[in-house]
Amino acid sequence: MTDHTQRTDITLAAIDGKSPRIDPSAFIAPGCRIVGDVEIGPDVSIWYNCVIRADVNRIVIGARTNIQDGSVIHCDSPTTDRPEGYPTLIGEDVLIGHLAMVHGCILHDRAFVGLGSVVMDGCVIESDGMIAAGAMLTGGKVIGARQLWIGRPAKYLRDLDDAAIASNRAGVEGYVRNGKRHAAALGLA
Repeated sequence: MTDHTQRTDITLAAIDGKSPRIDPSAFIAPGCRIVGDVEIGPDVSIWYNCVIRADVNRIVIGARTNIQDGSVIHCDSPTTDRPEGYPTLIGEDVLIGHLAMVHGCILHDRAFVGLGSVVMDGCVIESDGMIAAGAMLTGGKVIGARQLWIGRPAKYLRDLDDAAIASNRAGVEGYVRNGKRHAAALGLA
């Protein structure tokens, strides 16, 4: 693991003996706060001023996923009715736009969360599914594979075509490259 703990502009903190685990190839930008039972995979980029707080459950972020500036990732506690609570499980190659709020949900590989959108407890975005910028996916909703949902509350709009899917995948590759550029510029590479 890259020694992020020596940087005073990033907070990494253990809660109840559970510490963040960050792959050495991940880019963690200045201003980030990463707390508790968080696992961050290879080539992930966590951009400026994000908060990832796993103090009541776990958060997993898969390879090559990017979480853009100012986003908040949290989870929900176990309860009597739901002993496992709502961990936040984010797959590989996921794009999460600026200022998004992702809470206690599952984002499958290649899911897309538009900037400023909200994904609430118990939601699922299946592979290549997309929630549009500014939308709110209320608790327990499921965006199917290749579906686009918009609005507050979010509703199904249409299926994504091959060009949209290809564009999202190119975005993932671009963020991996851009994370490496920023790491080098900041002297972290």
